[in-house]
Amino acid sequence: MDAAPEQEGVMQDDASYICDSCGEEIVVPIDLSVGAVQEYVEDCPVCCHANVIHVEIDEDGSARVWAASE
Repeated sequence: MDAAPEQEGVMQDDASYICDSCGEEIVVPIDLSVGAVQEYVEDCPVCCHANVIHVEIDEDGSARVWAASE
């Protein structure tokens, strides 16, 4: 899922994805200092399945986040 759009010049600091294993929506923090394209592995806090999290940040600061099974 995509992060909520920027509101009144305030950058969103989190976004969500759907766990590839259990289907739960998981909220993750967005760290803009890491770069516009990010990839890391995180265990789902609901089912403990490892997901590869992909983050892309547009020029306007909006984040696109999705996950795939590791």
